[in-house]
Amino acid sequence: QVQLVEPGGGLVQPGGSLRLSCAASGSISSINVMGWFRQAPGKQRELVASITSGGSRNYADSVKGRFTISRDNAKDTVYLQMNSLKPDDTAVYYCAYGRSWGYESWGQGTQVTVSS
Repeated sequence: QVQLVEPGGGLVQPGGSLRLSCAASGSISSINVMGWFRQAPGKQRELVASITSGGSRNYADSVKGRFTISRDNAKDTVYLQMNSLKPDDTAVYYCAYGRSWGYESWGQGTQVTVSS
């Protein structure tokens, strides 16, 4: 079982930046994928970005060029740097841990609100 803790989030103005972090603990496999999902009110949860233990990254088209996902394997921590934030980025952001067969552990979620 893997536990995920994701402090951070908050209120930011349009065009601003925010960094999310997520620390994993427990039975972490050396080969895994970690991702950030988000869910806005009335919408389905969507994958924002993911990164494998080998460093391969994947981004949703809506955040390419604005968001950067990174990880520190020594600290079992994944980060999401969000720049040029837009009101449409407002959502609850969830950290997730997975293996080759899919995501199996989720963080509690953190609210990100982009508003002036």
